[in-house]
Amino acid sequence: MDLFSPLTLGDLQLSNRVIMAPLTRSRSRIDGVPNDDVVEYYRQRASMGLIVSEGVYPSAVGQGFVRQPGLVTEEQIAGWKRVTDAVHAEGGLIVAQVMHAGRVTHPETTGQDVVVAPSAIAVDGVTRTYTGKYDYPVPHALTEAELPGIIEEFVQGSRNAIAAGFDGVELHGANGYLLHEFLSPSSNTRTDGYGGSPENRARLVIEVVTAVAEAIGAGKTGLRISPQHNIQSALETDTADAAATYGALIDGIAPLGLAALSILHADPAGELVQDLRSKFNGPVLLNTGFQSITTLDEAVAVASNGWGEAVVVGRPAIANPDLVRRWKEELPLNVPDASTFYTEGAVGYTDYPFWAN
Repeated sequence: MDLFSPLTLGDLQLSNRVIMAPLTRSRSRIDGVPNDDVVEYYRQRASMGLIVSEGVYPSAVGQGFVRQPGLVTEEQIAGWKRVTDAVHAEGGLIVAQVMHAGRVTHPETTGQDVVVAPSAIAVDGVTRTYTGKYDYPVPHALTEAELPGIIEEFVQGSRNAIAAGFDGVELHGANGYLLHEFLSPSSNTRTDGYGGSPENRARLVIEVVTAVAEAIGAGKTGLRISPQHNIQSALETDTADAAATYGALIDGIAPLGLAALSILHADPAGELVQDLRSKFNGPVLLNTGFQSITTLDEAVAVASNGWGEAVVVGRPAIANPDLVRRWKEELPLNVPDASTFYTEGAVGYTDYPFWAN
């Protein structure tokens, strides 16, 4: 398998297998509308086989970060249409990562009175809001009667993504946000049908994915997971439980015929990842570089060893808008400046140079 060969993901035809990871950059307007810098940033990276947008919130309560873009209001949809038009004009593909932050937020960020989660357990740590840094609050534990509304938020956010010109959506079931909170036994201590057993903890995620696939088409729908990533107090330290939980999840969504399953895990060749890949029986996208920056050699290994169908790349894509060309021609890379990952303006965002020759 060649990293630079075409790939079909459901309804999408990719020109190569280098996929831009969803990357929080905090560059949009305070009202959640992508600005000119956001349009230019994604346009520059259109040569990636597929761009996965930064996480976009499907409801006001679901916002997790300052200056995070949304897919709720007509103005936000119109702002994203400018982005998708720019990417398509360059021949690229872009999907929206639909993300509900769950308990990983604060009312001073969302402007809402309530923070929601599967259980009334706060994240250990502090969050940066528009008015300063605060401890994460104890969230409201969602009732069973409220869960259909959460599912509908993901469905409407996904419909809005299609209306904004996105080529599909990736549902964010990773990194400690709402869907992942239901999967993790440390954040989900429910005793109803959505907690307790691995099958019950996987239930809401299965229901969300199924509803979105029905709404916009399975060939435009993907899911991202991060088993045992152990971040933002969503802990999965019991390997057997994690295998059972994610196995139940994949068993529940495999029949849908989704476009892709994206897995963030440090060991792409390991038993857990490869077992999930076998169960899914569809295209698997692998991201190995959360703790360390993914190198060309690692990306080639994913493809050449057949561990997955594509490699998902974060920081190299931030610093190198022409990453595919640089990797293909083995050119030197720009180095990402971590101090500008979440700041405002063009510096460290749209000013990384393309290869000059």
